[in-house]
Amino acid sequence: MDKKISQEMTAFLKDCPTAFHAVRRIGSELEADGYQRLQESGKWTIEPGGKYYVTRNDSSILAFHIGRELGEFSFSIAASHSDFPTFKIKEQAELEVRKQYMQLNTEGYGGMICSSWFDRPLSVAGRVILKENGRFITKLVKIDRDLVLIPSVAIHMNRKINEGFAYNKQVDLLPLFGAGECRRGDFYRLIAKEAGVQETAVYGSDLYLYNRQEPSVWGAREEFISAWHLDDLQCAYASLKGFLKGSHEQSIQVYACFDNEEVGSGTRQGAGSTFLRDVLRRICLGLGKTEEEYYRAVAGSFMVSADNAHGVHPNHPEKTDAENCVYMNEGIVIKSNAGQKYTSDGVSIALFREICERAGVPVQFFANRSDQAGGSTLGNIASVKVPLRTVDIGLAQLSMHSVYETAGVRDTGYLIKAMERFYASHFEEQDGILTL
Repeated sequence: MDKKISQEMTAFLKDCPTAFHAVRRIGSELEADGYQRLQESGKWTIEPGGKYYVTRNDSSILAFHIGRELGEFSFSIAASHSDFPTFKIKEQAELEVRKQYMQLNTEGYGGMICSSWFDRPLSVAGRVILKENGRFITKLVKIDRDLVLIPSVAIHMNRKINEGFAYNKQVDLLPLFGAGECRRGDFYRLIAKEAGVQETAVYGSDLYLYNRQEPSVWGAREEFISAWHLDDLQCAYASLKGFLKGSHEQSIQVYACFDNEEVGSGTRQGAGSTFLRDVLRRICLGLGKTEEEYYRAVAGSFMVSADNAHGVHPNHPEKTDAENCVYMNEGIVIKSNAGQKYTSDGVSIALFREICERAGVPVQFFANRSDQAGGSTLGNIASVKVPLRTVDIGLAQLSMHSVYETAGVRDTGYLIKAMERFYASHFEEQDGILTL
């Protein structure tokens, strides 16, 4: 089963070189399961038992399944993110070097491990905005061949490279696109060809580099999986599979995948936007519920914020807390932080532990070393707009924010089982505490 899940997940990852592609792939899986697409700008006609989804910016997606027996209902929400650190191609994309080389002019998106990007085959994917019959339309592109590479400087020219080096993204990390007969304009001619249009039809773009290296399952007993953007598409994938399997007739199940977590979530499609709040309110309005019923539903709702966690590094176990540390293939990670970088508290931890016990899934606990600042995730950001009881979880991995990350093969299946059980649960508030 673990091998089959890994094969299906790697196919998913390969189909998602950008957040736009991830949302398209998620949408196609939802539609295959009977979900109907709604438009934010359109009128919503929804009903109990219905299955729907809506996107924002083509890079964030919210899906919901409405129970048929809504009385004192609540929302069961799992949220992950669709983006990952990479390099965005600037609008004026081409840089000529001594009339011999053509580079692509890029800037970093998110906090990547720069050294991991060198000397490996890369390509370009994203979306283009086309003018067609006087209207603008969006089309996704993915150049499915080795196209560019970021060459490292030979050790003979930088003898101290192994003593530590501060990379300059404008100097050291520009990808090589062509040489010799490559001319200015060739890049956008290539993009237009990929989109199947004339170059003059391309009016805008959001294009990114992506890693061409194939995902790999490896280890003494094939216990590891390595691929690009496991953070956070491993959680996005597993949450989606659980969402499609689990349901409860007294609840409204919600699947959320937000863009821009890697740059702070403060965009119109990020977890810090009104997207989640808008959709939940429109669900209530569409079902004829009152504002009072909306607030009561939120008070009795529960959200799982799913974003991968740092596993103990075999070369540097001292980087993690002595006891609150986690390992790959040992179960789902529950994350907590006194400074609220993670939003888990005693109540949400207890609820999620109960869910995992009912699913037969092991759990682990993670906290940063007390003398080391950790990263944050989308749970506490989203709950500012919608005050949901939330637990932050993830799956243990190594090399987070490398262009080629490593996680445990078994853990994907653990999260699918836990999410199926989560979505099959009903939550309600009793005497000021949330219960199953």
